Amino acid sequence: MRVKDLEQIVRDEIVQRKEEGYDIADAEERFTRTKEKSISELKEILRILENSAFRSDFPYREPSNLEEIRAERPEEPKRFRVDLSEDELYDKIYGGWLGRCAGCLLGKPVEGLSKEHIEEWLRAANAYPLKQYFPPLIDLPSDAPEWLRKRAEWAERLKLLHNRIDHMVRDDDIDYTIIGLHILEKYGLNFTTMNVGETWLSLLPYMQVYTAERAAYRNLVDGLEPPETATYMNPYREWIGAQIRADIWGYVAPGNPDLAAELAYRDASLSHVKNGIYGEMFVSAMLSAAFVIDNIEEIISTGLSVIPRKCRLAEAINDVLRWSGQLGNWKDALNRIYGKYGSYHPVHTINNAAIVAMGLLYGEGDYERSITIAVMGGLDTDCNGATVGSIIGVMLGAKALPEKWIKPLNDTIESYVIGYNNSRISELAERTLKIAGKTLRL
Repeated sequence: MRVKDLEQIVRDEIVQRKEEGYDIADAEERFTRTKEKSISELKEILRILENSAFRSDFPYREPSNLEEIRAERPEEPKRFRVDLSEDELYDKIYGGWLGRCAGCLLGKPVEGLSKEHIEEWLRAANAYPLKQYFPPLIDLPSDAPEWLRKRAEWAERLKLLHNRIDHMVRDDDIDYTIIGLHILEKYGLNFTTMNVGETWLSLLPYMQVYTAERAAYRNLVDGLEPPETATYMNPYREWIGAQIRADIWGYVAPGNPDLAAELAYRDASLSHVKNGIYGEMFVSAMLSAAFVIDNIEEIISTGLSVIPRKCRLAEAINDVLRWSGQLGNWKDALNRIYGKYGSYHPVHTINNAAIVAMGLLYGEGDYERSITIAVMGGLDTDCNGATVGSIIGVMLGAKALPEKWIKPLNDTIESYVIGYNNSRISELAERTLKIAGKTLRL
């Protein structure tokens, strides 16, 4: 590993340890004062970080072991009665797949942009607030920002813009949903975390996975096994990567959020710990509930029921629930999210999950309103649009989704998962239905 790469890992590990509640003052001071950072010196700082102690005043309880997570839950998750015909169940699963794809595609052109930059794009196109896929920017004035010109040109080339879309373009958010389906078909509901890792090595290109997933992939290649794959030289272990892998586990566990969360846990623990794991469990449980209830607050409460009550993620989601009851405008709630949780990295689980909750609450069950609010919130826009779109898609079902969002997909997904390129979305939903039918008989 190059010195500059290891230096970045150490820098990110300092931030991560601090967020987890460790006292890292000695390691941080040594890192700051060391001018010539050699491999050996950086490894020593990592060793000091790994041996750092928890601060006595850290107010959260955040285990990474499933049984310990369950012991810290606020309540026993409900199991809901599922009274759906096979056609109705398929419609909801298909709605989840379609809703996820459309929400992801909506957010993809502005991934990583600030809420201010997103608004600037839309106002330049006279399309604010967002009500369709992002518009192309035609005849931009000469003094238009260079970032805007380049981003719009890139999005145009990839066919991400309104009236240019003709399929779901490749995105890791969708690749992981496909990978999860493959795992369930190959290994069944009793798959292991190592089965997940083996599938990644077999079907996912290394350069198409990022942050925590790339660290876990590297660790697998080096012979490590879970849970060490999630912790060794992986300062991204609470970032959003596991949360975007949640959907398939909810799709196959209608009305059974505890099962959905357990499946999500086995997947997440390959690459994540603590709030990184909780994000995937939270979303999978919300999806499970969305098959049978249409009250957004109850769906969110179901998600909260599977994660520790005194974790940072639960605190953030409860904040958004409270703010949504106090503030009539989603922008005011968004400002609160940025004010309290804006210090987290733009692709962290906690701040993005808060935006997901905001989109769900202020969208009030309307598909278009929900995904557009989530995407206008900024940060990891394709992930947040996908998650919100998936939950509302399951809740409403495919037949109720607006044609203007769904028709441009042409029922087709481009994917880098080996053997799955140009898959039919409807066929993936049919295969998901077969597994969901098995869990309903459990």
